[in-house]
Amino acid sequence: MSASPGVCCNRTPASGVTATTSPSRVPALTGLRAVAALFVVGTHAAFATGKLAHGYVGSIYAHLEVGVAIFFVLTGFLLLRPWVRAAAAGSAPPNLVRYARHRIRRILPAYVLTVLAVFGLYTVFTPGPNPGQTWYGLLRYLTFTEIYTDDYLITLLHTGLSQTWSLAVEVSFYAVLPALAYLLLRGGWRPRRTLAALAALAAITPLWLLATNAEFLPNSAGMWLPAHLAWFAGGMALAVLEATGARCRANAAISLAVVLYLAVSTMDTASAPVTKALTYAAIAALAVAPIALNDSGWYTTLLSTRPMVWLGEISYEVFLLHVPIMAVTTYLVLRWPLFTGSLPGLLAATLALTIPAAWLLQRYTVSRTPIAAAPEAMPTERGPGVRPSLSPRR
Repeated sequence: MSASPGVCCNRTPASGVTATTSPSRVPALTGLRAVAALFVVGTHAAFATGKLAHGYVGSIYAHLEVGVAIFFVLTGFLLLRPWVRAAAAGSAPPNLVRYARHRIRRILPAYVLTVLAVFGLYTVFTPGPNPGQTWYGLLRYLTFTEIYTDDYLITLLHTGLSQTWSLAVEVSFYAVLPALAYLLLRGGWRPRRTLAALAALAAITPLWLLATNAEFLPNSAGMWLPAHLAWFAGGMALAVLEATGARCRANAAISLAVVLYLAVSTMDTASAPVTKALTYAAIAALAVAPIALNDSGWYTTLLSTRPMVWLGEISYEVFLLHVPIMAVTTYLVLRWPLFTGSLPGLLAATLALTIPAAWLLQRYTVSRTPIAAAPEAMPTERGPGVRPSLSPRR
């Protein structure tokens, strides 16, 4: 576990289950979604302006895609949390119908509207080849199945929805989570055993990535859920640690996350997918750990500020909309050829257009009617379920 007690965490005595007394909503987790979304927008802006080729600085920009891993860790933590709390308290697990309803109501309305709007836009906006812009492509995107094919980049990639591969991964995780929760927590509350099982689950990722060169797997298999299980498992482990009363200090966790980020930026991770996946898992888990494990210092305070929480509330919509808006901004507003222009200029222009659009999309697609549900599930209802991003929630 990246936020191990020996690195940044300690276990405090707790009577009963610590998690049952923690707030059902944690503003700092929502604020962290804003950071993850800005990372994803930033790496895409760096790509569009050609800055990824600028040596070590370009590599730092490229690895901002770790925002997807942060989304996935948040998803693993928040969605397993109700099952963990139920197991620790000896109560009934979450209702599966309610769980499915929450996921559908949060993800689908904004996603479907975005996909339809982008396919409509790209009937008249054609900046370049776009293999996914077909009726078949529309069907695959609407069903979150676009990545399950061979030669994805030349058969089903839609240049206005390139970031949604991570949503396909998120949805597959939603589908298997109840079964995983059952297997992880059956036999009663035994956190050490559960953490060991999660370590085994995370080990699937490097094994899968090593197997992706096998001829029987499509070449897009490196985008599928098994390739990212380590990221989700990191968040799931944090949910277990939270229930045991573990604590994590932000100074140590964030310092180590920064060191790992600067280190991975020196590597050619394109040729070392296992190193990349595991390092991203560690960085993302370290970013989430202080908040998940009840640190109340500067890090939590910063992410709990109103601007960060407000932006985190619409981070899913920002994630959905920023790619097509960035394309339109680049080609039609700024009129810059691809791989040219100013990174700060494109980033500022994209955010200036994306944030209001994201606010409107969220306003008209997120139900304001309270949904009867376990309060533990509620922190995910106003942010990407993670949505990544590339995210792959991711």
